[in-house]
Amino acid sequence: MKLKTKNLLTLAELTPKEFLGLIDNSIKLKKELKKGENKPILKNKTLAMIFQKPSTRTRVSFETGMFQLGGHAINLSSNDMQLSRGESVEDTAKTLSRYSDCIMARVYSHDLIEKLSEHSNIPVINGLSDSFHPCQILADFMTIKEKKKKLKGLKIAWIGDGNNVCNSMIYGAALSGMEMSIATPKEFEPDKNVVKESQQST
Repeated sequence: MKLKTKNLLTLAELTPKEFLGLIDNSIKLKKELKKGENKPILKNKTLAMIFQKPSTRTRVSFETGMFQLGGHAINLSSNDMQLSRGESVEDTAKTLSRYSDCIMARVYSHDLIEKLSEHSNIPVINGLSDSFHPCQILADFMTIKEKKKKLKGLKIAWIGDGNNVCNSMIYGAALSGMEMSIATPKEFEPDKNVVKESQQST
């Protein structure tokens, strides 16, 4: 499927049709893989992975996914890059755009993800920032769809800090037609703009 957006930074870039399409397509590819049907739709494609924050699941899932779809991934920690020695985000984005086909970044500040996408000629995927975690929600909602066979009309509850995962889950619930209830401690609520935007879109 083809998305209107180039980047995946928050989930707000997606339409409900695109969000649900990504989930359904992922379920389809998973079933085909289990049957031994290889679809190298990313043959000769390279994913540059930037890790300011280390992660077992994010790195393994992206590397494995690229391999299973015929492409390959390059792991870049902060120590591997000129960013750690003063190179600007703009120059890093331009350099990676010349050598790879997509960038996935797991960073501390969401501003860095936005700067990467602004100066990159290739798609940028948010593998986690302090504000959003869109890939986590795509994976979570994919699992819900596999188990419940639907998303629209279901109810989901969030208990805990209104963190990056919570912000992305709010977008996911709005895009999929799910009802979401949130319970957080005072002063740890989710982003008010995310709540407002999601309420307006439903």
